[in-house]
Amino acid sequence: MNAIQLIEHAVQRAARRRRWAHAGRGFGYGLLAGGLVWLLAVAGYKLFPIPQVSLVVAGGLAAALALGGAVVGAARKISLLETARWVDEKMKLQERLSTALEVSRTTAPADWQELIVSDAAAHASKVDPRQLSPFRLPVVSRWALVVLALGGGLGFVPEYRSKDYLKKKADEANIKDTGKQLAEFTRRNLEQRAPALAPTQKAIESVAELGEKLTKASLTRGDALKDLASLSDKLSQQVKELGQNPALKPLERAAREPGGGKGQTQDGLQKQMDALQKSLGNNSTPDALDKMKKDLQAAQQAMKNLPDKDSAAGKAAREQLGQAMADLAKKAGDMGQSLAGLQDAIKALENNQTDLAISELQNALTDLEKLKDMAKAMQNLQQQMAKLGKDLAEQLKNGQAQAAQQTLQKMIDQLKSANLSKEQLDKIVDEVAKAVEPGSQYGKVGDLLKQAAQQAQAGQKSDAAQSLAEAQKELDRLAQQMADAQAMKDALGAMDRAQMAIAMGKSWSQCQSQGGPCSSCNGAGCGQCQGQGWKHGGKPGRGVGTWAEESGWTYFTGEQQATDNSGIQRPDMDAKGHTDRPEDLNPNLMPDKVRGKMSEGGPMPSIPLK
Repeated sequence: MNAIQLIEHAVQRAARRRRWAHAGRGFGYGLLAGGLVWLLAVAGYKLFPIPQVSLVVAGGLAAALALGGAVVGAARKISLLETARWVDEKMKLQERLSTALEVSRTTAPADWQELIVSDAAAHASKVDPRQLSPFRLPVVSRWALVVLALGGGLGFVPEYRSKDYLKKKADEANIKDTGKQLAEFTRRNLEQRAPALAPTQKAIESVAELGEKLTKASLTRGDALKDLASLSDKLSQQVKELGQNPALKPLERAAREPGGGKGQTQDGLQKQMDALQKSLGNNSTPDALDKMKKDLQAAQQAMKNLPDKDSAAGKAAREQLGQAMADLAKKAGDMGQSLAGLQDAIKALENNQTDLAISELQNALTDLEKLKDMAKAMQNLQQQMAKLGKDLAEQLKNGQAQAAQQTLQKMIDQLKSANLSKEQLDKIVDEVAKAVEPGSQYGKVGDLLKQAAQQAQAGQKSDAAQSLAEAQKELDRLAQQMADAQAMKDALGAMDRAQMAIAMGKSWSQCQSQGGPCSSCNGAGCGQCQGQGWKHGGKPGRGVGTWAEESGWTYFTGEQQATDNSGIQRPDMDAKGHTDRPEDLNPNLMPDKVRGKMSEGGPMPSIPLK
């Protein structure tokens, strides 16, 4: 390497070092600019309700400014001659390096040129770029760090938001959550029970679409309630049009009665009763089971108070209690029940294991309670069986469409059979003829039954079977319309619930539908209607119960909401008119007024206040 190459190599090293220094300075200026942008963005977010994404944008812009500053600083071009002058100035070389570079590019005399270059090369070997331009934090970078520290500290300061803004955001979140719940509720109902009519399917799907719209769009409370009210009006009109069909009135009336809306048939009820009877055994009535329960509780209490087993009184009491428990086990056996807990309690008492005997008696009481519930369910099924129509006329009169369809199917099968006797045919004709009048409530069903009776009487069995099949289809069509009307009512109830949630600013789970129990549980409480069943007890609120929990009325301090219960009918209780009421009522009570000392137009009793 000659002298001039040695000078150029030293200057190039210094140039690279200087370029890195310019890049660091540019990064500092860019970091300061980005820090100011970040600080302004954080301050704006803390003071004004700007979108949170603006912080992400500001952070990205700050990083881009810092990197951009470094790139701009590094991209600056510096010539070797300029760098040589910079090195001469830093090392006080009196322009040796720059002069050598200039002389090497001219036609100066060789001896003079060699003298200058060799002198510069001797000093160039001493050039150390790290000493000339050490890496250190620029002053501007320090200010940038201060700005970034201010932005970070400002991040811990709580945001200022006005009450109106907070209320608006809470409403938006509640509207989106309510829309999500409304859409899921409607979609789930459509999956469980698809409507038979296309308009009903479309109407219920519009409810789900509205729920999805509430979830995706940012609507105000007023706009959301307006959309819900508009769709509710449309659905109400469709429900009203469906309800104008007079053929649905008997089905609606039957659905309001206990067990009437469950679509039970005689065969279905009989299968349930047979299954329960197999588990209950003989003579397992609720009263007998209740008496046995009391006897078991008395035996359990007596066992807790037994004297010492080593005393004579203790031995006698144990023998007497063991005999009483053996008698209870015999009674349970007569009813067809084994009560394993009772048998184990007798064995434990014989072994002087009193605590174990008490525990086994508790197990027996639990089993007995389950049997008691099964016995009550058996009685309920028997009541439903008693209310089922015995023939086609009674079934149509009572609005039992499914049972009537089953009876019609049996008649159709008999008419199609080849070995149908004259007596059986006359019986079918007589039963169908009696069902013509109650069947006239169901549109074309009465005419079809009349036609079938005439055809069967004339010996046209195939034509009569066809007429009965058409009547069966008509009943099925009416049942589907009834189910569609109920599905529309459920959708309306869900929309009422959504309106209540949005209007009151509450969540979906805190609001209940105003439409009474849904058709899924018929009031038993299924979760979709928030467990609102027709039952005794409970805290005060919406419903038409007969009594509530004492503590509920006495100690309930929650805010009460006014509720309109008009039109609600208890499906588990028969309504009573004035003639059904007891005769031993207070004579001062009348259906239209209460007798007292106040006279019409007289002053109202009052308490003077200061």
